[in-house]
Amino acid sequence: MASSYGSLAKEAIVLLDRFRAGRQCLDDFMEEASKDLQNMDTVHQKFILDVVSGCIEQTKLLDVVVNVFYGQNGRCLSRGDRSQLVIICYLATFSLDDLGLQRFSNIIKSLDIKKMHTFLTFFFTNLTTWIQDEWNNIYEAAYVEKLWVGPLLRWRPEMDILLDQLAVKISHGTQVKKAHIKTTEPQEFSLTKPKPRPLPVPEVIPLQEKSKPVPDSTYKAPKEMQMIEEIKQKNLQKTEELLYEANMKQFRCVNPQKSEHTKRVMSQIKEGLDSKLKFNSFHSSENPSSNKTNSWPIKLNSAAILRQGALYDRQVEEELQRMERLVEGAREPSSFLQWQKEMRERDLQEELAKIERRHLEGRISYEEAAMARTRIMERNQKAAQLKKEERAQLMRSYAEKRMQEEKEIRDLVQQVAEGHKNSKAAKERIQKFKQSIVKEVSEQRQELLRQALEEAQAELSRKFKIIREIRAIQSLPHIRVRNFDDTETAGHELLGEMSLVELKERLALLGEAQQTEQQEKREHILEEKQNKKQLLLEQLDTIELHRRALAQAAAIRKEERKSRPFYQQAMTHDETVLALQKKLEEKQQERQRLKQSQSKKAKPSEPTAAHTVRNTGTHNKESLTDTSWEELELSFERHIQKDAPSVVSQTETLKT
Repeated sequence: MASSYGSLAKEAIVLLDRFRAGRQCLDDFMEEASKDLQNMDTVHQKFILDVVSGCIEQTKLLDVVVNVFYGQNGRCLSRGDRSQLVIICYLATFSLDDLGLQRFSNIIKSLDIKKMHTFLTFFFTNLTTWIQDEWNNIYEAAYVEKLWVGPLLRWRPEMDILLDQLAVKISHGTQVKKAHIKTTEPQEFSLTKPKPRPLPVPEVIPLQEKSKPVPDSTYKAPKEMQMIEEIKQKNLQKTEELLYEANMKQFRCVNPQKSEHTKRVMSQIKEGLDSKLKFNSFHSSENPSSNKTNSWPIKLNSAAILRQGALYDRQVEEELQRMERLVEGAREPSSFLQWQKEMRERDLQEELAKIERRHLEGRISYEEAAMARTRIMERNQKAAQLKKEERAQLMRSYAEKRMQEEKEIRDLVQQVAEGHKNSKAAKERIQKFKQSIVKEVSEQRQELLRQALEEAQAELSRKFKIIREIRAIQSLPHIRVRNFDDTETAGHELLGEMSLVELKERLALLGEAQQTEQQEKREHILEEKQNKKQLLLEQLDTIELHRRALAQAAAIRKEERKSRPFYQQAMTHDETVLALQKKLEEKQQERQRLKQSQSKKAKPSEPTAAHTVRNTGTHNKESLTDTSWEELELSFERHIQKDAPSVVSQTETLKT
């Protein structure tokens, strides 16, 4: 952990170089830096961000030291070294107690040792002189002495040891450089030496020919089988989906409910007829909205309740004005509305007969398509059976060929294995000789490393003992006594100066006054809410009364429509509809005979899911045939109830 702090300090130096004080905000820069360091450990990321933010926040204090150092040693430094010096100065001043000497020394040694030695010597030499004076100009002298100068003086002995170590390393580095200077050295004459006795040449072990590897296809199933199986599954799934859509989804023309296009065309026809029949429309009242309901499906808000109440009040005033006009001799449009209703009913009967004809034609086309699908399925089944027989024959021949190839490969592998046994013994002897040499060398190296480790541990334990004694002396407690009287003023002689007790009392009185004011506002708001609630309840009673009257009028109109059931009779007498119904029954009987012939040919032990779905769809179509007239009658009744004009006037509504 301590060894990685050097790399973390370098990352902090890179981030500090990227910051521009006049162009970037500190918060935005820290957010971008945290995104860049997401892959690092949380502790390491926090250390880097804290160091960079601390250097930026304490720029004034750090610039006091770094600027003077650049003024004295600027010739030996570059502008890129400024971030290193700022971070080292920050760590020594603010974070030395948290880091510890070991981590701080690792950070120093990871950078340029010579520059760090020069800077630390400069910093600790001038700490108690002009550096402290400059810091006192920025902050209070007691604050600087307590938080920064005092702790640094306590660390001064350890820092002297660290500086001595750095000086030793620098001196060793210069000696090594001097030792590497090349000098002219005399060389011996290259006299011919007697050749040593040559060792006997070992016998050459004959190399065996490299055997061919066993192909992967030997232990795997052929790809053709897998591809054929996948194609079969896909085709089966596709046919099941098509069959399900064909049997469960009806044609649009067969659907008893009207499509959007049909509804739009019917509304256009009715609007055209209404425009032709409006002779004296200025005497009639407006048609009631089809979206109105006689119940409360949702909870109305206050605005909706007031709006609804105003609407009903306006309707009552209009009805009273109409009654006055009738008393004065105006015309009653009831006879014209009755004639208009009859004309609309007759046009609607013709439209319904056309819709029923299209419905039956769609059913007939559906039956013809079902018979065509049945014939196509029979042809496909025969072709699939032939393909299965051909595929089985090909697979049998392919399996026999594979068995013969495997037998030949097995014989070849046995012959190659016998040739490898002779070369294996010679390789084992050479391997054992090499292992013995490596073992002796590793034992000698471990012994030397163990001796060096024992010496280093003894020296380190001696230093730790000295450090503990120094810290025990410095950690003696300092007893400070401080008395505080909360009834006395601070003595600054200001106009509004007061003691702590008086300040608390005034704040308490101010809080009580605010609570009293809030309570009065709350009571006023509750009173306004109560008045508004009473007004809404009165409006709701008025709305409920009007809606009950409208519901009674609608019930009377519905009873009158039920008393004249002539819509179905008119359609049953249409000759075209009867002919289409007869043709539909013939097509259904023909498809039923075709299905019975198929069921006799098929095997009883292998029923498929597709026939089950098809039979279910057929039964659904037959049940739809039985209920088609009932659905048509209901749709006709809904259409009349929705689009026909209201015969009952608002006079009858008020009477009820």
